[in-house]
This record gives sequence, structure tokens and C-alpha cells, in this order.
Amino acid sequence: MEHLGTVAIVGVGLIGGSIGRALRARSLADRIVGIGRREAALEEARRLGAIDAGTTVLEQGVAEADVVVVCTPVTSIAADVCRAAGHGPENLLVTDAGSTKARIVAEVEAVPRGVATFVGAHPIAGSERSGVAAARADLLVNRTCVLTPTARTPRDRLERARQFWTLLGCRLVEMEPEAHDAALARTSHLPHAVAAALAAAVPAELLSLAAGGYRDTTRVAGSDPDLWTAIFLDNRQPVLTALADVQDELASFRRALEAGDDAWIRRWWAAARARRARFDVPNPRPDPEMP
Repeated sequence: MEHLGTVAIVGVGLIGGSIGRALRARSLADRIVGIGRREAALEEARRLGAIDAGTTVLEQGVAEADVVVVCTPVTSIAADVCRAAGHGPENLLVTDAGSTKARIVAEVEAVPRGVATFVGAHPIAGSERSGVAAARADLLVNRTCVLTPTARTPRDRLERARQFWTLLGCRLVEMEPEAHDAALARTSHLPHAVAAALAAAVPAELLSLAAGGYRDTTRVAGSDPDLWTAIFLDNRQPVLTALADVQDELASFRRALEAGDDAWIRRWWAAARARRARFDVPNPRPDPEMP
């Protein structure tokens, strides 16, 4: 799959638009079709170079597609995947960009045509900005994309999905859907929740005194509330487990602060600092255990 024929993108927002712009910038597809709910949004996507043509009728948009990428909210992805699978050509590959996977994969695999064409995916890239105007051709370059095949995933579709996301510049990781959701609850969903809590905890009248610490730690709280409400609820139990762990961390800090335990606080901060340093370093050394 070094060159694609027609790629249909269902939901041409930040991620879908970035996929379209990447396909065009790399000359990977003959035709890019956008599928959405509003003609005006599709026309904007066409004007910005994210798609070649658009339609509000999904069945029409996928009719000649070689690949369909579903980039709609997590509450809609399973149904959109099944609709696309049911109306595309026999050799169709359907993949998605959802931030949760277990429920989506289970619902798609309950439909014969769905399981025959689908490979779950999650490109871990994004921004607090939304919409196709924020799309970038390089958004996925060197970003991890998690594929979530199961024992029922057709091997040929899995290989094509690997090639598709690699062509867009992604680094691939493969995990079971449930393992993906447990991991992303900690690495993505929890940070967004904590950012929102911190943003809300600072009174508006004090914002003139806020600077880099507030700006950097609350940046993702500027994301779309509908998007994140759906993600939190769809991944409820893993997020609750992750929340319990961060609450334990804060409770330990509170006890040390109440006791004036400077040695514990110093160790705690040093361990957190070392963990954060690993984020930007390839093949990092082990960091100190959290106290």
C-alpha cells in the first residue's frame, strides 16, 4: 500500500483534517473524500486542502473508497464504522481515530461486515484547538499510533492498517483494546481531568497573578467539553482507577505538608522531576521510585 486510491474521512476536524492534509502533502491518495454533517464545514475543509470533495451522505462518500478513516466522537464511531463497512467496496479497510477502544471494538465486532473490515486505531496526537482550521499535515509525524487488533481481526486488514498509519508518519504500537484504555486513562484522560480541576480551582479574580505554571498545566483544559465528556464516560472505570492513584499521591503530599516533613517532600518532588524528564528522552535510565 505505497499509494492509495480513494480515502474517505468521516469527520473532518482536527484529526481528520490533518490526515487529509498529510495524504495530500505526501501525494499518497488519488482522491480524498470528506464526510460530515454540515456543507459549510466540508467546504472549509476543501478550501484548506484537507479534502478534494465532500458529502453529508456517508453511504455516498464511502461507495468507492479503498480506506475509510472514522474521526467522529467516540459515542458515534462504532455506528459510523458499521455504516461505512456496510456500504463500501468488498476490499475496504476501515480504521478510526478514537481515544477509547474497548467498547468501540466490541460493538463493531458484533457486526459481521464490521469485523471483516475494521482495525481499531488511536493516533496519539492533538491539540486543545479543534476544527479543520487547526489541522496540520505534520500533526501525526513521529507520533505514536496504537492499533488494537483482536483474534478476530483479518490479517490482511491489519497489515494494510499498519501500512496506512506508517505512511502518515506514525510510530506503531499494538495493544489489546482493554490495555489501551487502561493506559490512556493514565497518560491522557487523567491529565485532562487534572488540568480542568486546576483551572477551576483558581478564582477568576486571581488570574492576573497567574503565569507560566498555570498556563502550562491547564493548557488542555481549553479542549472541547463535549469531546472530553464523551471520552471520560466511555472510559469510566479506568479513569476512576487512575483518579484514585492521583488522589493517593495528593493525600500523601498533604500529610507530609501538615507534618512539615521536608525530606519526604524533597524526595517526592525529585522523583516526579525525574519521571517528567524521561518524557523527552529516548531510552531513558530508570528513575527513582516515588516515595
